[in-house]
Amino acid sequence: MSSEVLVSRPHYDSRAVAQGLPEREPPAEIPQPSSGSATAGYRSAKYTPAEWFSNYHTILQQAGADLYTARSIQRESKTLNQDTEADTLKTQADGTRLLGERLQEIHCWKSELHRHIDQLLADTESLLAVKTRLEKALDATEAPYAIATDNLNCRARRLGPDLVRDSVEEELLKEVDLIRSIQALLKRTTAQVVSQIKMNREAKQTLELDWSDKYQAYNFDDHSGRYSNMSPDTQHHPSSAIMQDQVCNCTSWTKFTQDNLSKALQEEQATHSLRLLVERVLQDTTHDLRVQCSNVDRAFSQRCVELTEAKTQLEMKLAQILEQIGAQERNIVALQQAIHNKEAPLRVAQSRLYLRSLRPNMELCRDQPQLSLEGEVRQIDATLASLHQQLSEARGSLSHLEESRITLEKDINCKTHSLFIERDKCMTHRQRYPTISMLSGY
Repeated sequence: MSSEVLVSRPHYDSRAVAQGLPEREPPAEIPQPSSGSATAGYRSAKYTPAEWFSNYHTILQQAGADLYTARSIQRESKTLNQDTEADTLKTQADGTRLLGERLQEIHCWKSELHRHIDQLLADTESLLAVKTRLEKALDATEAPYAIATDNLNCRARRLGPDLVRDSVEEELLKEVDLIRSIQALLKRTTAQVVSQIKMNREAKQTLELDWSDKYQAYNFDDHSGRYSNMSPDTQHHPSSAIMQDQVCNCTSWTKFTQDNLSKALQEEQATHSLRLLVERVLQDTTHDLRVQCSNVDRAFSQRCVELTEAKTQLEMKLAQILEQIGAQERNIVALQQAIHNKEAPLRVAQSRLYLRSLRPNMELCRDQPQLSLEGEVRQIDATLASLHQQLSEARGSLSHLEESRITLEKDINCKTHSLFIERDKCMTHRQRYPTISMLSGY
């Protein structure tokens, strides 16, 4: 063992430094008297009584300080626990209340979305029914178009002077133009209905997606609101409290749904306006077609009356002509008989004049018998000339009467043919004209 004298070490309280307490000063060293080198080995490994007391008091002081610190921390922990417990319960209650308010708000928006979804569905169904009506109305216009064109083609087969551009033809041409314009209008209206159906379905799909999102959010928030401190299925999710970039704020969330509902309301209003438009279009087109049909029917009826009157007058005139032809033929026969009857007296008178011209010499004189015979011959010649003239005129009149008869018979045939076309063909065909309900799409 070394013979050096060990010097006492200065005391260093590490716990006091760690707790921020002021470091105690080490006790002053008390010099000990030397006993000589013979006792050095016994004194080098021992503390002095002062060091023992100092160490003892230091331990007591440190224990008291630790006890004070522990009691202070316990009081602060209890206070902090009470305060944080109340704050935590209040914060949790506020969160539950806010979740309940959020659930009510989501429920209101869900109800509004569902109402507009049902309305768009009903509007789409009504537009599909309107589209069917328009298609039926368009198909119904084919019959009037076929009837009008058939009437025009039939009337083109009228004969001779009856092939005129009369009021009937003018009304038929108006009817054909009207039907074409109505068909074009119905096609354009059908295209508008199809476009509106597509827009309604797109708006409905947008609302359904929004409703589905809110349905899921409602379920999540409802499940979240049912969590309590006693719930066994709660877990720690540290990253869930981190704000995400794609999270929207309440204003944009509300505006998104409001924009969707505004778009849906706009389509609903457009659907309502379009339905009113279609109803007016069908009413107007039906009314116009029926009015034009009535105009054509009246023109046909008036034309048939005119043809019937003309045919009646022609038949009456033909009867008169036939009567005159018979009378004229009898007159010609009478004139021919009269001419024939004049031949015998003429031969007698001419024979007498011839014989008397054979008298000899002075017997050949112009006596009274000679003058009478000459006058008789002249009278008979004049009568024959008159009869021949009258016979020629009678034959000319008979020829004219025959020509008139032929003309009248041809015209009567034309009128009969025209009446057959107008009344039996056209007007009979027009009885198949569609009804008001068919033209309205029912």
